[in-house]
Amino acid sequence: MPETIGTAVLDPEDQLNRAFMALADPVRRKILARLALGDATVNEIAQPFSVTLQAISKHLQVLEGAGLITRSREAQRRPCHLNTTALGPLAEWIESYRLQAEERFARLDELLATGTAEKNPEKEKNNEHQHNNH
Repeated sequence: MPETIGTAVLDPEDQLNRAFMALADPVRRKILARLALGDATVNEIAQPFSVTLQAISKHLQVLEGAGLITRSREAQRRPCHLNTTALGPLAEWIESYRLQAEERFARLDELLATGTAEKNPEKEKNNEHQHNNH
């Protein structure tokens, strides 16, 4: 089911683009790593960073816009939560290309092994022939 931003429905490709764009920033990756440990408020998230609360809020907006985090209201608190279901399509996209690369390397390994095996009998014949002539 496509994610929505406001009233706009994002197609899966756009969602992937937004998520990878959000993950391109090291501060946002650290924020996600923090949220992987548990929910946190903006102030709690901002503590280890030497940037303003406003900057952290903007990072959170980007992460929320990409569907990577959600926010809720608990009395006076507004904790942020890691949206682990949004990580699935990212992992699947990466995994598909990893598998393709592994298959190519396996075929290359086979080709190299076959090429080496085909060359070795000739080399053995030449070595044997030279050895017999001496």
